[in-house]
Amino acid sequence: MPFKLRIATADDVPDLVVLRAAVSQDMTSKFGKGPWSTRVTDKGLFFAMKRSTVYIARRRGEIVATLSLSTRKPWAIDTSYFSSCSQPLYLTGMEVAPARQRQGIGRMCIDEARRLAIEWPGGAIRLDAFDSTAGAGEFYRKCGFQEVGRTTYRTAPLIYFEMLL
Repeated sequence: MPFKLRIATADDVPDLVVLRAAVSQDMTSKFGKGPWSTRVTDKGLFFAMKRSTVYIARRRGEIVATLSLSTRKPWAIDTSYFSSCSQPLYLTGMEVAPARQRQGIGRMCIDEARRLAIEWPGGAIRLDAFDSTAGAGEFYRKCGFQEVGRTTYRTAPLIYFEMLL
């Protein structure tokens, strides 16, 4: 069943903390400790809401997915790898509740992010994914993103992806 992402509000923050903690714990149990093993706080989410537009997807009242779109380049992105475009949007913080993964929710989030980016109007969606077994690189490829480069930021190997609009 398709859905529309909606902009998260301050009232959604407690549920977002629960979702992000569950995803972090699930990834740590599957792949070991890594950059995905972060502690999420209300303060961190409010900060994210100031720097980007945080979207949520709900099913039966429960937040099942989240992602952020922003015109602000994340610190780990090196723009020299990407195609030139007038208004790139950066997709960050995409997470699907562990119990809801592999049900098409992530793909629906990407479809919605693409729709939102076109309305923004944006010229491309850019993102990075961990270059490891914990990374979602194959997922992004299946969703139509093109790999444009690989790098290491601090100690995290990354793959850069873009979708031109």
